[in-house]
Amino acid sequence: MLSTSIALNRVTESATLKMATLSRELAAKGVNIISLSLGEPDFSSPDHIHQAAIDAIKTGKFDSYSPVTGYLDLRQAICTKLLRDNNLEYKPENIVVSTGAKHSLFNIFSAFINPGDEVIIPGPFWVSYPEQIKYCDGIPVYIKTTVADNFKMSAAQLEAAITPKTKFLVYSSPCNPTGAVYTKDELAAFVAVLEKYPHVHVVSDEIYEFLNYEGKHVSIAEFPSMKDRTIVVNGQAKGFAMTGWRIGYIAAPAYIAKACEKLQGQVTSGTNSVAQRATIAALTGSLEPTYKMREAFKIRRKMVYDLMLEIPGFKCTMPEGAFYLFPDISYYFGKSYNGQTIENAEDFAMYLLNEGHVAAVSGDGFGAPECIRFSYAASEANLVEAFTRIKNACAKLV
Repeated sequence: MLSTSIALNRVTESATLKMATLSRELAAKGVNIISLSLGEPDFSSPDHIHQAAIDAIKTGKFDSYSPVTGYLDLRQAICTKLLRDNNLEYKPENIVVSTGAKHSLFNIFSAFINPGDEVIIPGPFWVSYPEQIKYCDGIPVYIKTTVADNFKMSAAQLEAAITPKTKFLVYSSPCNPTGAVYTKDELAAFVAVLEKYPHVHVVSDEIYEFLNYEGKHVSIAEFPSMKDRTIVVNGQAKGFAMTGWRIGYIAAPAYIAKACEKLQGQVTSGTNSVAQRATIAALTGSLEPTYKMREAFKIRRKMVYDLMLEIPGFKCTMPEGAFYLFPDISYYFGKSYNGQTIENAEDFAMYLLNEGHVAAVSGDGFGAPECIRFSYAASEANLVEAFTRIKNACAKLV
């Protein structure tokens, strides 16, 4: 039997995908599972995006390999989008299109992390950040935040975490899993710190940009001193309901884009040609479907937050973006039902799955073992039923 590599052995299984697998296995056995585990819009991609893909297929012009960094007109469309929405000026040479934002992140870390390099990650964080960093033999440096501070890192915490070995700060705003959004003033405070440490670069994950319910999205790359030290990561999955199309991209200084292109050329080459044509339509066409989806999520956000407040012991802030609730459920640690004692969030998630038939994700993989993540990217009827089940299951724990 082959032994796995040292690099792979540093990585743990994705917590979100693990729970999705478990819930599917139960559903296959006939159990009525309501899944609130995956971060995937329950909307279809807009019609004009579908049509662009159909048209591309019919022409027969896109059956061949695509350029490693993406079609030139797609990269131009991304530049137009970044100027329009983010006041960021880039050229096509600054853009690399990849097979999803997760792939974009892996390109960055693989191209630039050396053994022993440190990467600051404010927690809670998306599950793949530390695992990709560890795979590349880097060292994740975690900054702890809690529900009491709205799951937001402070400038003082950031400065305390920086060392001569720090290569990157990586964060998402809006945040997966908390829904926290950094304001322009909060980002300005980070910039004031980072200006003192020019060796630190920023990976700004903005995949939830269009799902911001409280104000205009702000990128740290908009600050003049940070433009050449920031790698903006974005993609189509969340804001355009295009998770299956697998299109992500970076906007970065040309030398960083070139390094990612070099790596990608030896790993995947250019991403799906038809999906790229559809993405041009998404970025240059009407954003009305995106705005309607955001309004639907905003309504669900209030609904599920109110439902959650009816459950004793749950502590949570109103999320400002994305489509998750991330309550602290440590109130239930040590409580039992039918011989099962809840020792941690993993136990709680499995209890909800087996007793309440609701799939959620333990906060362990997000760096918050006292919390659990619920996605409200589900129908209103399913959300009401799910939180009724959660409330009833919690009532049994004593």
